[in-house]
Amino acid sequence: MVFEGNNKVRRKIYQAIEGLTDDELNGKPKSGGWSPKQILEHLTLMETYIAAKILEELKNPESERASKKILLTGSRTAKVELPEPTKPTEQYMNAAEIKEGLHNSRIYLLDVYESCSEEALRNKSMVHPTIGPIPLIQWFPLIGIYEKCHLKQLRKTIDELKMNGIATITAGDFDS
Repeated sequence: MVFEGNNKVRRKIYQAIEGLTDDELNGKPKSGGWSPKQILEHLTLMETYIAAKILEELKNPESERASKKILLTGSRTAKVELPEPTKPTEQYMNAAEIKEGLHNSRIYLLDVYESCSEEALRNKSMVHPTIGPIPLIQWFPLIGIYEKCHLKQLRKTIDELKMNGIATITAGDFDS
């Protein structure tokens, strides 16, 4: 199944945040970087963004067929500028809101997949910023690989927050 790997990673993400308070989810590590909430919000936004871009590309008569790429592992070493719609906010969110966002983005992605023919997904492509053109069919498992990279970041962030004591959060730290 196309989503087997994605679902496995998503379960691990939910396990990683199990038992965290809302303040812990929104706390930022002292060394800088995103809070657990921001990492998860980014994953939600990225999944939604990619699903929407797949739909756009399916309607694009100029979309070309690309050769299949070998997608072994994700790496966060190649830094690229994030598309604006995928950047997380500073807004405080509770665990239920975060999980709802993750759930909704996954449902949207599944809807996109189920609404398309596999032939169309194989015959059109979308450009990845570091890999180049990738057949649309490969974007679905690529999301799982991407989430796996961010799962490592999430675990590291949670560990740092626990080791250093969760950052104190005040109402002024977040946008209303």
